[in-house]
Amino acid sequence: MEKLRVGVLFGGTSREREVSFAGGRTVYDNLDKTLFEPIPLFVDSFGNFILLNWEFIYKGSIRDFYPPAEVLPESRHQFQIYAECMGNPDDQEQLKLSNKIGSRVEPGALSALMDIAFLCLHGKDGEDGRIQGLLEYLRIPYTGSGIISSAIGMNKAIQKTLMGNAGFNLPKYISFLRSDYFNGNISNIYKDVQSEIGFPCVVKSTNQGSSLGVSFIKQDDLTFFKEAVERSLFIRIIKMEQWDFMSFDQRVIYLRELCDIRDGIGMPVMIGSRVIVHPEELLSVLNHLFGEREKEVIIQGVDAEDSVLVEEFIAGKEFSCIVVQDENGKPLALPPTEIRKGMEMFDYRSKYLPGLSRKITPINLPDEQINLIRSQCESLFTALHFNVYARIDGFITAKGKVLLNDPNTTSGMMPSSFFFHQAAEIGMNPSQFITYIIRTSLSSRINDFKDIIINSLKWLHENNKARIHGFVIMPNHIH
Repeated sequence: MEKLRVGVLFGGTSREREVSFAGGRTVYDNLDKTLFEPIPLFVDSFGNFILLNWEFIYKGSIRDFYPPAEVLPESRHQFQIYAECMGNPDDQEQLKLSNKIGSRVEPGALSALMDIAFLCLHGKDGEDGRIQGLLEYLRIPYTGSGIISSAIGMNKAIQKTLMGNAGFNLPKYISFLRSDYFNGNISNIYKDVQSEIGFPCVVKSTNQGSSLGVSFIKQDDLTFFKEAVERSLFIRIIKMEQWDFMSFDQRVIYLRELCDIRDGIGMPVMIGSRVIVHPEELLSVLNHLFGEREKEVIIQGVDAEDSVLVEEFIAGKEFSCIVVQDENGKPLALPPTEIRKGMEMFDYRSKYLPGLSRKITPINLPDEQINLIRSQCESLFTALHFNVYARIDGFITAKGKVLLNDPNTTSGMMPSSFFFHQAAEIGMNPSQFITYIIRTSLSSRINDFKDIIINSLKWLHENNKARIHGFVIMPNHIH
């Protein structure tokens, strides 16, 4: 049987590109090479698809190879630099960058390279329905949920509305727009939080993955709340006295955090109508503005957030649960993982940096409560029209009440991720679980657009090994 060509899409334009790159490498490594031919397709900062030369797959991070060292913009103060810090290179300049690490592939040529796309992309353009829409237009099957469910999985405010209408238990919440903040309504919003939610509470970006732009507010304080909202909107306000108080080295450290795509607002940024692409330029502009005795400077990420969600803080055990479709298309929740944190929030750093949280699979609860979590996650998977697999987070209180929160249509694919933790509990190694996801995705896409995937359909029927005999997922195998 001819091997199925699997295009592993990783990298991307979002703030989560490094997590995507690491996860894509894991999938590339663990694809069953007797069944599949892996095709590494790196998506760069400008959205180009690059057939990546194999030697770059095993770099520690994207910044180790792209942009290439010889064209990397200089940073005297060791700021975090990505390709977007080069400004706005034209198409020919982008092509030259691509050719240094592989071969650029135009979207229309992708179908000639692969039979299915394995999506390891996160955040914007990765799990929000956009890449799914492009692939459907190109008639290329892909892993995971479809366009509509991906868009739902990305927008936390829409999720809340749909989940509430479907009768699921939710933390109390309110949401508001970026324009509400800039129109001076923050005091009224704060009063709504005081009366409807209370403290402590959680403030988060509505359309960001991996707990980016999240703050935990312990006390009833308008200043802290406003700072949390600005963090979620990817805004920083610097006052002249604050800048003047800092030494030069302290200013550099402050800007390193601000320009970091994981903890800050990233680059490019805007001050007024001026777009600044490089951290060194930002340092120079701020020194100039405050030297002219500007009272305050508002810095906004160009890739910013449009809305904010405020939720009550839930005291209870936090969990994450992978739900997959079984061979009959029915949702089946795997053993949920308990998240034990060294801090109040399971944010980007505690999620992905070693030692900042513990993952215990299955969660340490009686079987009755574990099954309650699983059944609730399965019901939500169906209610939000998810396909193939999803990661659903939530809490279970001391009284056994399950509150679901932040369903995601994708999951991290690194070796230590929930995705592989929970698969191991049902006896699947990473290679077998990846094969299962590919098979289930092909079946789902055939239902979506039946006029394609002739080779894939033949592969499904002829390749018995892809059915993973001996690893049929049944509920009684969970414990």
